[in-house]
Amino acid sequence: MNNMIDDIRETARQLLADGKVDVVIGYEKGSLPLKATPCFVRSPQDITKLIWDETCENNLAAYVKKTPGKKAIIAKGCDSRALVVLMQENQLVRDDLYIIGVSCQGVIDKKKVEAETGEIISASIADGKLSAQGMVCDKEFTFSELKDATCKTCRYPNPIIEDIHIGGSVEVPQQAVPFADVIEMENKSDRERQVYFREQMSKCIRCYACRNACPLCYCQECFVDCNSPKWLTGGVDPAENLMFQAGRVLHLAGRCVDCGACSRACPQNVDIRALNRKLSKDVLEMYHHESGISEDLKPALNEYSSDDPETFLVKE
Repeated sequence: MNNMIDDIRETARQLLADGKVDVVIGYEKGSLPLKATPCFVRSPQDITKLIWDETCENNLAAYVKKTPGKKAIIAKGCDSRALVVLMQENQLVRDDLYIIGVSCQGVIDKKKVEAETGEIISASIADGKLSAQGMVCDKEFTFSELKDATCKTCRYPNPIIEDIHIGGSVEVPQQAVPFADVIEMENKSDRERQVYFREQMSKCIRCYACRNACPLCYCQECFVDCNSPKWLTGGVDPAENLMFQAGRVLHLAGRCVDCGACSRACPQNVDIRALNRKLSKDVLEMYHHESGISEDLKPALNEYSSDDPETFLVKE
């Protein structure tokens, strides 16, 4: 890992020193244990800030559109897929972007640690293990115990596009049943699903952290902020919360790269991903489309074919 960090820093230093980019978007150590934070390095002298480890959870593609000038970005598999979608939607210019690709073994779900140890005082990662000292107790974990749920189902841990690759590649494990979590939810009765999502939406406080963390929620004005027409009130209500989340899911149809940024950003642990995963499965099955895996493919909703399924028109 240290060799990878050295290589990342040297690549960033060279790009900045040669004037090829104005800024390198990466990760630096955060102020809280087990929390990296986005970092914007504009000087070769500041490259020592850059880190790379299992705490680098943010999808940095969310910051590229907002950063002027030529930029380099450290991109995991899911970050690179988001970049592809943004380029397909003409939100980014490829010539203004230098992609430093890194393969990802997965990131840590910090909430799993806190559930065992309470508030984390300090933590260290070494040899595939994590040692945490918490307010309740101290405990040692293996990385497999703490792997984020999104990373467990990830089929693209290696960057889709890149200008340089740092480190080795990650072998993609064969999934016994793709979208097993979605199938399990589909097999529940209407009543069971209704109860589940009502419970989830009752936790939502509409802080919009999910929207803000998403690299593909880039509308200048979100539909929930519109006054004319006014879609939602200013209060927090489970039914309106569901409408907000359902609206986001529909806007992300054929676009979501399942990076998990929304779920990790949620302070209430709302199961946002269940809705996104369901629509990703439907788009794959009906339109044979996965978002962000090819620069040449058009987004599913940007292309019409006479063979498109019209099952939604069939009244059961």
